Amino acid sequence: MSVDVGAEVRAAPSGGTARQGIGAVPAPVLMLVGMVSTQLGAAFAKQLFGTVGPAAMTVLRLGFAAVVLLLFWRPSLRLDRRTTGAVAVLGIAIAGMNLCFYLAMARMPVGVALTVGMAGPLTVAALSSRRTRDRLWAVLAGCGIALLGWQGGAAGITGLLIALACAVFWGAYVPLSARVGALLPGGGGLALAMAFGTLCALPAGLFEGGSALADPAVLAFGFGVAMLSSLVPYTCEMETLRRVSALVFGVLLSLEPAIGALVALLVLHETISPLQTLGLAAVVVASIGVIRGTRGAPVGRDATSRDIPDSREQGLRQ
Repeated sequence: MSVDVGAEVRAAPSGGTARQGIGAVPAPVLMLVGMVSTQLGAAFAKQLFGTVGPAAMTVLRLGFAAVVLLLFWRPSLRLDRRTTGAVAVLGIAIAGMNLCFYLAMARMPVGVALTVGMAGPLTVAALSSRRTRDRLWAVLAGCGIALLGWQGGAAGITGLLIALACAVFWGAYVPLSARVGALLPGGGGLALAMAFGTLCALPAGLFEGGSALADPAVLAFGFGVAMLSSLVPYTCEMETLRRVSALVFGVLLSLEPAIGALVALLVLHETISPLQTLGLAAVVVASIGVIRGTRGAPVGRDATSRDIPDSREQGLRQ
C-alpha cells in the first residue's frame, strides 16, 4: 500500500558499483520496477492465504521488513516518553493498515483493495487543501470507491468495509509518520515503529497461522514477500527521488492501483468488472489531480518505503 508527506528520510550512501548500475536506469523505469515488485509481493502473499491466512502473512511481512530495517538503520532504543509514544502509535497504524489490506485482499481483487486503501491518504491530502477543486477531487475518489464496492452480497460489503478501515489507518499514517520523522530523523523511527507494529499483529498472526509459521518453506516465502513489498520498492523509490521532483514521483505513484490490477490479472487471474475498472480509473485521476494541485508527494503504501517529504529530504503519506 503507498502517498507520503511524512518524515524526513535520508538514504544511506550506497556502494559505488551498485549505485552506478542503478543510476543508469531511467527514473520512470525504476518507479515501474518498484511498483511491480510491490504488487507481485501482494499477489504472492495472497497465494499463501490458504496456508497461513492474512493475519499470519501480515506478521511475516512486517516482521522480516522490520528486521531488515533495524539492521540497516540500527536505531537507538534510548527514547524519551514523547518519542516512544509517537513510535508506538505509528506502529499501531502500520499494523492496522497492513492487516486490513491483507484481510480485504482475501475478500476482493487486489487492485480493488489497493485502490480503496489509497483513498485514505488521498482524502487527507485533499481535505488539507483550502482549494475547492482539490475537495472535488476527493468527491470523485469517493464516487470511484462506490463503484469499486459495487459487488453485492455480504462478502463484497465486508471486504469494502475492511478496505475502508485500511484507508483510515493509511490516512492516519500520514501525520503520524511526519511526527515520528521530526522526532527521529532518518529511517530509525520507521524501523522501530515497524517492529512495534509486528508485535501488535503477532497475536492475530499466531492464532491464525499456528504451527505453519514455523514451517521453513512458509518462512522463506514470507521473507520473499517482505523483500518484494519493501526492500526493492524502497531502493527504487529512494533512487527515483534523487532525480525527479516530488510532483513527478507522486503522479507516477498514482498509477499503482492500475498496476496492481494488472499484476493480479497475470498472477492470480483476477478480473474486475467494467464498473470497478471505471471506479479504479476515477481514483487514479483524482489522485493525480490532488497531487498536481497540492504539489505534494504521495504517501507510501506500506510503512517501509514511503516516508517521503515535500522535498527530497523533508516533507501525508500511503
